[in-house]
Amino acid sequence: MNDEQLLRQSKSIYWASGIVSICGIIFEVLFGALGSYILGDGVKQYTLTISLFLTGMGIGAFISEKITRQLIVSFIWIEYGIGLIGGFSAFLLFGVTAYLPDGTDALFLYGVTIIVGTLTGVELPVLIRKANDIGVELKKSTAMVLFSDYAGGLFGGLLFIFLLRPYFGLVKTAFLVAAINIVVALWITFRFRKELTRFTLHAGAGIFFLLVIVAGALFGEEAAFHFEQKLYKDPIVYSEQSNYQQIILTREEGDTRLYLDGQLQFSSADEHRYHETLVHPAVAASGKKERVLVLGGGDGLAVRELLKYKEIRDITLVDLDPAVVEAAKTHHLLTDLNEHSLEDKKVNILHEDAFRFMETAKGFYDVILVDLPDPNNESLNKLYTLEFYSLLRNHLSPDGAMMIQATSPVFAPEVYWTIDSTVGAANLETENLHVDIPSFGGWGFILASREPIRLDELKLIKDTRYLTKDMIPALTQFGKDEDARIEGQDGKVREIQPNTLIRPNLIEVYEKSWRYY
Repeated sequence: MNDEQLLRQSKSIYWASGIVSICGIIFEVLFGALGSYILGDGVKQYTLTISLFLTGMGIGAFISEKITRQLIVSFIWIEYGIGLIGGFSAFLLFGVTAYLPDGTDALFLYGVTIIVGTLTGVELPVLIRKANDIGVELKKSTAMVLFSDYAGGLFGGLLFIFLLRPYFGLVKTAFLVAAINIVVALWITFRFRKELTRFTLHAGAGIFFLLVIVAGALFGEEAAFHFEQKLYKDPIVYSEQSNYQQIILTREEGDTRLYLDGQLQFSSADEHRYHETLVHPAVAASGKKERVLVLGGGDGLAVRELLKYKEIRDITLVDLDPAVVEAAKTHHLLTDLNEHSLEDKKVNILHEDAFRFMETAKGFYDVILVDLPDPNNESLNKLYTLEFYSLLRNHLSPDGAMMIQATSPVFAPEVYWTIDSTVGAANLETENLHVDIPSFGGWGFILASREPIRLDELKLIKDTRYLTKDMIPALTQFGKDEDARIEGQDGKVREIQPNTLIRPNLIEVYEKSWRYY
């Protein structure tokens, strides 16, 4: 073999290492995204999947020591294995989640993660060894393959975040990346065909596997949609994977439900109970009612209630995900519910992180509504900390009022009272409210102000479907099993530590509280 052919082969090795490393990092973050969506707690799932993937790579690197012969054949079939297992991973996970017992989905995902990680760990040492066999100096071959691998890893991560997940979704992304693995294997098969004693077998298998993966990319998403449908009580009428979350709308017998990453956000049958409690007591408790801030609430339902007040002149809505707001503006099921509230001239919509927005916010707000998801991961936990509530206090008018959704005091009483303790630690007076919402169960809110609030003096507008002036004091009554401050039969009150950025105790409390629900 002449020098030109050797150079061509060595370049093929470097290109292959870069391309398969792109596939490897995409599979790694894909498994994290799948775990976040199916199993919840994104930070936990990304941590577990990345740890398992890296562990698998370590196992693969150890196994690679045993591979000293037929290096190209080994690489080809490793890529076929990664392509088939990784390609069908998302598709099969939805099926496992839909049809097999609880917990099986986690075992399946973690098993696939460590297997694909192991195969990925084998491929790089094999390529380095092959580059060395071609005649390239070992130091140079190792450095070049590692450079191609690491550079490809960065590109793969960016590709997943900005192109693959938002435009192709999780199932199709897995098949597309798998196709790349198999195409690389076929390319290497043809590049080194003179070394292969069973070239026809290796190439034919690769072509067959590629056709299977292409079929999966074309039809797998539709089949996975039927699997996903079984995860929801009602038929799915709208589904979108945004840059931040999976958005699902279901509809059955007049009941519209919105889910974000599998978590129910509202049911049209009883959302008025939630949103009336969120909005009207805070507006009634505020001295002025001109300038309002809504954090979250991209569905437009809280804004719908706010627009009943002529005194309100300006509503700023801060919601991280533009896709949720766009759906609330354009999907007829949502506009029927929110009455096109987000198109009102009073409403100014910003797509920012709520914490970051509060750090740079200007002026004061008469009413602040905090309608954010539960604190089930680190990124959301910061929006339930002393530091965040201090920022809110600093931008609350002296006679203003704030209402915070604070999860369920029935299912997670310690979570609810930890949030209350945290708000109180920010030098705010609080009143505790809870309301029965059939689709959610008992749900808690915290009404806060700089000065003590007289609930019996609050005046509500007339056009509410659920809330009345007389029933507000009743919403403050909690049963013994709903009040985590009460300890023991003697009714002794214990101190609950606030949640802070430095000591985020709320995350652990939340996980323990919701474990069995």
